[in-house]
Amino acid sequence: MTITTDNTLGTNDLLVSLCSSVTRVLSVATNSQVQYSAMVQRIKKTYLKPDIGCFVLFDGGFSGLVIINFSADAAMELYRSYLLNMGLSKDDLASSHTSDEVSNVMGELMNQVVGDFTGKVRREMQTHITQNQPKMLVLNKQVQLSVDANLDNPEARRVTFYTAGGNIFYLELAVDSTEFIKLHDFDAAEELDPDAIMAQAGQGSPAAASTAAATGDDDETAALLKSLGM
Repeated sequence: MTITTDNTLGTNDLLVSLCSSVTRVLSVATNSQVQYSAMVQRIKKTYLKPDIGCFVLFDGGFSGLVIINFSADAAMELYRSYLLNMGLSKDDLASSHTSDEVSNVMGELMNQVVGDFTGKVRREMQTHITQNQPKMLVLNKQVQLSVDANLDNPEARRVTFYTAGGNIFYLELAVDSTEFIKLHDFDAAEELDPDAIMAQAGQGSPAAASTAAATGDDDETAALLKSLGM
């Protein structure tokens, strides 16, 4: 994240930081290149869309909602690349994006992305945010989501991502319009540690990675979905 000449960070800086977390975590985890578009869309509403959608709510130093919508092809490419990179054989992989295993693995990858982003917020913006466990949903229709979190002046953005195989997925961010102003210099240096990311991903085994996202509290998930009108 780069401090501008007037020592302020805004919504677009948050978005760039989040996009960087998505690309670097997925690139390391899948051992393939994930990129995002240099152009961003300003949007008014946020949606979960087919085929697999994921959402995360943030609260703390700032509040917001992050949604990532995967096509079936994009989800399966990332899922396969991740587990093959972890040492599984092709015969052990699920064949459909509707499989619970695919949702579990994609949820774990999104959990790593969120963890990377919240760490950067702590280091680079000197504030703290908390978030719910990412929820992966297999969808056959579009669902509008809104954030019930004291957003006085919300802003929303959509960014297009591309996998190594040319498949597309989208990130949507809704956050209160805000600025972080740098009062004095501090050390926000960070180093990407691929080994640490992979260790977190699998906890030493591919089987752990494929089931980690399934260990959440079902009641909490149901309550969160209900609060979003789903």
